[in-house]
Amino acid sequence: MGKARVFLGILLVLAVGSTTIPLAQPASTLTPSLLNALKFRTIGPAAMSGRIVDIAVVESNTSTYYVASATGGVWKTMDNGTTFDPVLQNEAVASVGCVAVSQSNPTVVWVGTGEATNRQSSGWGDGVYKSIDAGRSWTNMGLRDTQHVGRIVLHPTNPDIVYVAALGHLWGSNKERGLFKSTDGGRTWTPSLQIDEDTGVSDVAMDPSDPNVLYAAAHQRRRRAYGFHGGGPGNALYKSTDAGEHWKKLTAGLPSGELGRIGISIYRKDPRIVYASVEQGLRYNASTAYEQRKAGIY
Repeated sequence: MGKARVFLGILLVLAVGSTTIPLAQPASTLTPSLLNALKFRTIGPAAMSGRIVDIAVVESNTSTYYVASATGGVWKTMDNGTTFDPVLQNEAVASVGCVAVSQSNPTVVWVGTGEATNRQSSGWGDGVYKSIDAGRSWTNMGLRDTQHVGRIVLHPTNPDIVYVAALGHLWGSNKERGLFKSTDGGRTWTPSLQIDEDTGVSDVAMDPSDPNVLYAAAHQRRRRAYGFHGGGPGNALYKSTDAGEHWKKLTAGLPSGELGRIGISIYRKDPRIVYASVEQGLRYNASTAYEQRKAGIY
């Protein structure tokens, strides 16, 4: 048995010793012909929060518009979407909730930072930004603790009058939430509609025929590590006929009981027609997963 092992060992040494190790071959030269078969293809957004959240079109020149992304800043096109340039990329935050352009003065553009969704991956912002040179430069105009801004609307003829719908903190309560108004281009802000420290405003719409008529959607929400609650007594639809000085809760025709998030749209051709998308369910554990669906378009 011992002699057999010695013999096999000698054969192994001889085999290894006789093995020829090839020399390294020179690398192939990279030529254009080797790349001819490679083609670019779309693979993104391939990360969480790669969502497009808002678009603002310059109505006097519809080839120019701004696109707001959840965590990718704001992009601008001047050739109807053939090319886009990043215009909000050097600020302190990249998460965006909305963008608005003044139709009476298209060089004035507003951005509300902080994606206005309720996901665990929602990024937060640091208030609202204003540009007076069509997006080339930006100034933070305050409301820094709102964290998530759902909508900004501007007066049709006076760009100094601005309304900001702020949802507030997603993971906790805070005071700086609700609907805010400025009459001096954002230098100062006044609360227009505030419910409580758990309820913000997710949407606001202005009557295109009368800027004194406004609709606002209050939204009570709270994200936890283990789930989400997006309904409560604070959720409601409101209307103002005096430019946000006073508000009336709208209930006729809407579902009774606790509501979830509400979206608002006004029909321009006939502003008497207003649409509301209303969430309602027995448990708001997620925005798309109710135990019983009772929501609808009203």
